Amino acid sequence: MSLQALTAPGEQGAASGYALFPTAIGHCGMAWHGALLVGVQLPEDAGEAQTRARMQRRFPQLAECTMPPPVAAWAARVAALLQGAHDDLCDVPLALDTVPPFNARVYALARRIPPGKTMTYGEMAAALGEPGAARAVGQALGHNQFAPVVPCHRILAANGRTGGFSAGGGAATKMRMLGIEGACLGGTLPLFAHDE
Repeated sequence: MSLQALTAPGEQGAASGYALFPTAIGHCGMAWHGALLVGVQLPEDAGEAQTRARMQRRFPQLAECTMPPPVAAWAARVAALLQGAHDDLCDVPLALDTVPPFNARVYALARRIPPGKTMTYGEMAAALGEPGAARAVGQALGHNQFAPVVPCHRILAANGRTGGFSAGGGAATKMRMLGIEGACLGGTLPLFAHDE
């Protein structure tokens, strides 16, 4: 996806706002304030109109508008990720000022999981130095407002179970996203075969 598809020629875009953009799995939404990403919305089950309505509910203080070039670049990278590009998006700056400190630690760790790889909630908790906090990790990821920039879809329950996923389509969307990335469970076979 080119930047021209997201910003009109000669437009700078608003300093804050939200916009929808097409991806391989449906229309996503992205909200920003200044140079920070405020939130991302994965596609809703009923399509673009429902995704727009969800963005309006999540960000009532923001207006739908044209993305400035840096935000358009983030959106293009998210779209590429959802088409199979291996981009960790770790350099996209997040607005974490209202995120609880534990959640911020979980998000920072999740961002280090590369596309195509997974961890379990328990492994995340252990890596954070809190081995009994698997449920708290799951709760933090359930409040993730930045998916897939914070790739909560890459965290699974124990024994290869999917665990929860709050985006439209639930666990099926989580597995679809992992399949697009060519993720392997247990380091063996890809989740889904890809037809060439």
